Amino acid sequence: MKRSAYLLATAVALAATVSAAPYPRGPARATDLGPAAAFAENARLTVTVTLKLRNADQIDRLIQSVYTPGSPQYRQFLTPDEFRSQFGPSAAAIAAVTRELEAQGLAVTRSATAQLHASGSAAQIEKAFAVELHSFEVDATTTTSAYRYRAPLGAPHVPAAIAGEVRGVLGLDSRPRMAPHLRRPLHVPVPGARASATSPPNTTDPPGLWTVVDFAEYYDVNPLYRQGITGKGRTLAIVTLASFTPSDAYKYWGALGLKVHHNRISEVQIDGGAGPPSDESGSDETTLDVEQSGGLAPGARIVVYEAPNTSQGFIDAFAAAIDSNKADTVSTSWGEWEGLDGPDLVVDALGESGLVTNPANGEQTTIVEANDDLLAQAALQGQTWFAASGDYGAYDSVNSLPLIPSPGQPFSYNAILSVDDPGMQRYMTAAGGTTLPGPQVYSGPTGAPIVINVAHEQAWGWDYLAPLCNAFGQNAVECGTYPIGSGGGVSIYVPRPFYQWSLPGMADTVRGQALSQLTPRPSQLLYRLPAHFPGRNVPDLSTNADPQTGYVIYYTSDVNGFEIEQAGGTSFVAPELNGVASLFVDALHHRVGLLNPALYAIAASPGAYRGHRAPLRDVTHGDNWYWHAHAGYNQTTGVGVPDVANLLEALEAVEQ
Repeated sequence: MKRSAYLLATAVALAATVSAAPYPRGPARATDLGPAAAFAENARLTVTVTLKLRNADQIDRLIQSVYTPGSPQYRQFLTPDEFRSQFGPSAAAIAAVTRELEAQGLAVTRSATAQLHASGSAAQIEKAFAVELHSFEVDATTTTSAYRYRAPLGAPHVPAAIAGEVRGVLGLDSRPRMAPHLRRPLHVPVPGARASATSPPNTTDPPGLWTVVDFAEYYDVNPLYRQGITGKGRTLAIVTLASFTPSDAYKYWGALGLKVHHNRISEVQIDGGAGPPSDESGSDETTLDVEQSGGLAPGARIVVYEAPNTSQGFIDAFAAAIDSNKADTVSTSWGEWEGLDGPDLVVDALGESGLVTNPANGEQTTIVEANDDLLAQAALQGQTWFAASGDYGAYDSVNSLPLIPSPGQPFSYNAILSVDDPGMQRYMTAAGGTTLPGPQVYSGPTGAPIVINVAHEQAWGWDYLAPLCNAFGQNAVECGTYPIGSGGGVSIYVPRPFYQWSLPGMADTVRGQALSQLTPRPSQLLYRLPAHFPGRNVPDLSTNADPQTGYVIYYTSDVNGFEIEQAGGTSFVAPELNGVASLFVDALHHRVGLLNPALYAIAASPGAYRGHRAPLRDVTHGDNWYWHAHAGYNQTTGVGVPDVANLLEALEAVEQ
């Protein structure tokens, strides 16, 4: 790569100081400023070296046993010490890697079960991992400030002497990677035009103005509260890449009359933290995560793990939440298309990093695999994890790779069937989204009302707004509706987990999917996705996520001050399920752990969707622009939406 050449960055750049960075809003043109060592922010760097687990071939079998009723290991969760003893890297392996890196002049500390932090100058880091680090700069846009970040010019290589022990190296690349799965309501493209919902589904507030009180009414949480179940004595956690203003959450809960402890929130800064709260960095995401999860479980303690928006920060935050083992339930609403975290496409087509090359066999380890190791530990410790499935329907890649170019941003790509990481991880419960029923009334171009009636709670996909777009003479892309909806589909990397094989409705990856860069011309084929792969299907469980029928947030903007905003997205569903799971832990007096095995077993039972005690409600209408809702499992809403009180009863029955 030449100095002054442009680098395609699929995420917006990150300044190397501890400041709030903007989250990715599409590719950026970045100028190569030359060697990273020339810049003060790179005077001393810290990377995370992930190590291979021991007895890895036994982990999956043990997880299946731990979640199979009747097995001797059923619900015999491990402590972090027990996990380290059985599966953590050996003392000899840790010592060998430490000696090798220290011989390169690096300072090494153990940061988690299978992670080391290695610190040194840019030159020492480059020598240790056989890479050349450069600094890059992205110009300011109408929505973001200018940034600098560093990135390697190739994949790192570890010394041959320790290649067999190292899983990956993260932190060489400081670009922000993840985006929050939060969306605002569709803005009608005529001044003065507005929308309203006129028939609320028997809740205190109408769709679009929901709070946790409305969620509890609609999804039948209130019977738990009447029994005194509030999450008291339990801890839930949020993993996030932006800081927030805690007083916003207390103000929100206070306005709803919820009784909460005055200091229930603890913030843990990972790798220096996420910087000060800001609109650019996604602080509204963290705010709603805390408000929703803590509002549904008002008695629970809350730990917020805040990390810089980098692959290293995200992995280190996962590791901290898992290794500390403080939280019974955890959620994150950040993610990116899984193709940016896996092999082949990441390095060859888009220049992404996060891989490490083994010089002995040429194999590369990915972020997907690093996450899998961590979440396997969480599953064995009995932690319940939730992740938003994404807000780009069946085409998650569009979140990172835009369909059309824009001023100063010449890149465009075709949409491909794709899913979000970490939602597609097998030891994660992926949270999908629905649209609430009722008429939506919009002002048309002449001022006459346009009424769109949603007859049933349906899979969230904004194609149902086509009559509105048509009235203004716009296609779905121009209107901003395509491909917005509940993230769902089939992973191209993660094989179908054991709990999904027994339930009908699973799909394999679709043939004929290939990613191309359309502009600048000439267009070029970047990657052909594998066909007929029996991958992990997402999502698993859904609730209301459509911004048109969404929620209010209490939020202090660094630009506009305190606001009450309207929003939606699967970002709401993940923390909602986190709060609900905290109630389950309170009611059952023990951890629930990975929810999916029990959830899919319940979905396969005769009474799953029938009768007044049915734990699930089938969602059989709507789509996410490709996959269609239908009876049973589908790739838009998973097994449907919960009746929370009945689902708790079903979980109790599974244990008997």
